Amino acid sequence: MDLTLLTALDALLQEESVTRAADRLGTSPAAMSRKLASLRRTVGDALLVRSGQRMTLTDRALELRSEVRALIERADAVLTASTGFDVAGLHRTFTVQAGDLLQAALAAPLISRVRSRAPAVGVVFVPESVENTPALRQGAVDLELGVLDHLDPETLTEPLASVPLLAAARHDHPLFDAPVDAHRFAGADHISISRTGKRHGPIDTALGKLGLRRCVAAVVPSHTSAMMLARTTDLVCLTIAAGTLPDAVAALGLRAFPIPLAIPPIEIGMAWHPRHDADAAHRWFRDQVRTTVAGQT
Repeated sequence: MDLTLLTALDALLQEESVTRAADRLGTSPAAMSRKLASLRRTVGDALLVRSGQRMTLTDRALELRSEVRALIERADAVLTASTGFDVAGLHRTFTVQAGDLLQAALAAPLISRVRSRAPAVGVVFVPESVENTPALRQGAVDLELGVLDHLDPETLTEPLASVPLLAAARHDHPLFDAPVDAHRFAGADHISISRTGKRHGPIDTALGKLGLRRCVAAVVPSHTSAMMLARTTDLVCLTIAAGTLPDAVAALGLRAFPIPLAIPPIEIGMAWHPRHDADAAHRWFRDQVRTTVAGQT
């Protein structure tokens, strides 16, 4: 298959429209339709089919989309490798999946660092709700930050930091009237943080080893909502120690403290799809993330 046909296939799979694909490649819809007809014969699949007022991808097209995008990016990397990489002139938007606490700790310093070096680069943060989906494989996400599990087998990863897990409660919580040991910690009412509604986790396991149990009074889907709830109640929540985050905790009227249990730190890493590995711009962005995390943890 020649590269021009592969480029046309990539545009069709990304845009899911003959007209938009033609605009993307600076050609006419009629010419793009002829390319689509040729691609259908070559691939042996319709690729795009009419669905009401729009076109949708066939199952085969969905399978091909990330593979074709990877081939295009690899080809671009080969053809432009000798021209150098102009960071200041880079025009690109990177999409990063991260939890709310990591976003709170890293978004400002990362964007400041990126924009000071590449003013035309933007960063889009998406929540953990896309976790456990093929977002990296499909190209919807450029980089995943956080605790890395349930990744596709081909995904590339890099460890970034080990972050202590802390607890937090409102600054005048009765818990602070005396040293917080395991028994007093277990005796407080707690907030569990789970997108799936789980009430128990590693803290309960550690308490169980000491013959202790805690009362989970509420379950919320994010650390941010947990901290907002803790600031006006006697409930205890979890947080992490990272960079500017202690300032945010204090601004909410909360006080962070070490959990009096043998709880391992949170292992933070970044993950990306192999198709981006040789992309100079993506490598540069990973460098900015790596440096930012190192400076905030």
